[in-house]
Amino acid sequence: MSTDFQTARVALGARLRELRTEAGLNGKDLAERLGWQRSKVSRLENGKQTPSREDLEAWAKAVGESAAAEELQGRLQGLETQYRTWRRQLANGHRSRQELAVAETARTRLIRGVEVARIPGLFQTADYARCLFIANAEFRRTPRDTDEAVRARIQRQEALYEAGRSFRFLLWEAALYAQVCPREVMAAQLDRLCGLIGVGTVELGIIPFTAPLQRTPAHGFWIYDDRLVTVETINAELWLDDQENIDLYTRAWDWLNESAVYGHQAHRHIARARAGLALP
Repeated sequence: MSTDFQTARVALGARLRELRTEAGLNGKDLAERLGWQRSKVSRLENGKQTPSREDLEAWAKAVGESAAAEELQGRLQGLETQYRTWRRQLANGHRSRQELAVAETARTRLIRGVEVARIPGLFQTADYARCLFIANAEFRRTPRDTDEAVRARIQRQEALYEAGRSFRFLLWEAALYAQVCPREVMAAQLDRLCGLIGVGTVELGIIPFTAPLQRTPAHGFWIYDDRLVTVETINAELWLDDQENIDLYTRAWDWLNESAVYGHQAHRHIARARAGLALP
């Protein structure tokens, strides 16, 4: 969880505590009014849990400060702008999130990215993407709109062939071996990667297992120009647009890039993974 997000959540919790104490209530009293476990009141006040909009409205009403609900909602919106839960983003399926990615790509000239266990969406074949969307919908128990999501992802890839754009991606070698799909689908995906080497707008680097590292590739992230970083976790996606985080992730990308190989060396690593599938 980002430090900025947690700091803001703690501040929101402190405001909730302030409203409770001003009303002359202790945690037990408030929990009884709300019909909650006392532990929930404690978690919210100490920044250990993110409240829902309904939680904030109920809190304001319970302490006799209904007018404070709007203020609390504003604080929560600030959190959600940066910390976007997958539960909310995928409530209606994957398509809307893919369309957002299409729009974000359209307004960006340079995208730098790191992936450690999968092929970047911009480079995926339709079949590879389909396998990921199906598995993700099953894992998150969200609506399955696989065909629409795949179409949106493939539409996004049109940007790869537009003059004036640049896509610089680093793949930890493990991503070439992670079989998140049938072997024949993975083989076609690796063939696709080989075909992208040499495309004018694309720079594809592979970080070999044996490469010396200044920093381990702990998780994937994408940098859009010098204005936005996105980071996926299991339960949420962080959208970081403050300069400190942008500089931090840019430095992480630069350090990892020093360990990457390109061109014919990258092709050789991809071809080795392809040969390991023992398919035509």
